Amino acid sequence: MPTIYDIAKAAQVSPKTVSRVINSDAPVRLETRQQVEQAMNELGYVPSKAARSMRSNRSGIVGLITGAVSQSSEISEPHGLPDLFIVQGIQRVLADEEITLMIADTGGLAKRIPTLINTFLQYRVEGLLYVADRHQRISLPPLPQGQQMILVNCFDDQGTPAIVPDDQKGQRDLVLTLIKEGHRRIAYLCLHECIATELRIAGYRKALETAGLPFDSSLVQCGDFERCEEEPQLQWQIIQSWLALPDPPTVICCGNDEMAMRIYGVLRTQGMAVPEAISIAGYDNHRSIAETLYPALTTMELPYESMGIAAAQRLIQLIRNEPNETPTLQRIRGDVFWRSSVIARP
Repeated sequence: MPTIYDIAKAAQVSPKTVSRVINSDAPVRLETRQQVEQAMNELGYVPSKAARSMRSNRSGIVGLITGAVSQSSEISEPHGLPDLFIVQGIQRVLADEEITLMIADTGGLAKRIPTLINTFLQYRVEGLLYVADRHQRISLPPLPQGQQMILVNCFDDQGTPAIVPDDQKGQRDLVLTLIKEGHRRIAYLCLHECIATELRIAGYRKALETAGLPFDSSLVQCGDFERCEEEPQLQWQIIQSWLALPDPPTVICCGNDEMAMRIYGVLRTQGMAVPEAISIAGYDNHRSIAETLYPALTTMELPYESMGIAAAQRLIQLIRNEPNETPTLQRIRGDVFWRSSVIARP
């Protein structure tokens, strides 16, 4: 592998001049620079980024740890919104800033995280991002003092800067939109117990309270049976019990768009049309589901791309020591996407 001394000899200049051209840290005549660059090209010289980062203490690299790459994403079996959308939002910002993003995948094994962090630190990354597959509380090993990290879709008890979805506000906005369209009896078929579900139920209740409507606990049921064989029948039993009420719901909010898709199928097997028999709303705005269902699905956006953008912007601010008044836990809001699976009520 050629060295700067080889380049200097070929270009008939001093090694110091070659160094100036490579590092752009001192003025060099245009003709001389062109001679050096031509020699570099002819000899196949590649500057050592590692050596330059050692001198400048800036690597231009950010490390990201996620499980998004190894997650199954079979089109025939869609899940909740893939956290890969978060990674894409991060990449968009860093690319514009000409920062290289290095991605390491956990393979679904949390025990790999400390090793991956250590590997990134060996590469002298300027910052770290950890992207979780769902809104959750986590615990990561301590980092060296001064090392910047942003948590995305998760938070910890140590006060690490974190970006999470505003699940409570999201469900509140969706339910208030349904109420505005004339719905007064709104059922909620939620996911299994988790942080997002707790927050969304709180948002559901807050919307009813804001509109002066009573909360009916019988209209909130868990419809997530982890795809067991009896799931469609169990979901239909819940819906059947709601429809048998003296004042049945006119719309069902589902825990995510995938659940809404399955509820479409359950209702159709019973000869019930959406939205004529009952309206359906989802959560995620998983476009491969929401826009291809018939009728297209009204849903609340899970703002993964916006979360990724916010996380990258915040990390850049920390790396550059720029003023930042953002709270440690930053909640990102999404939008309601109104489509034809919900009809207005008189």
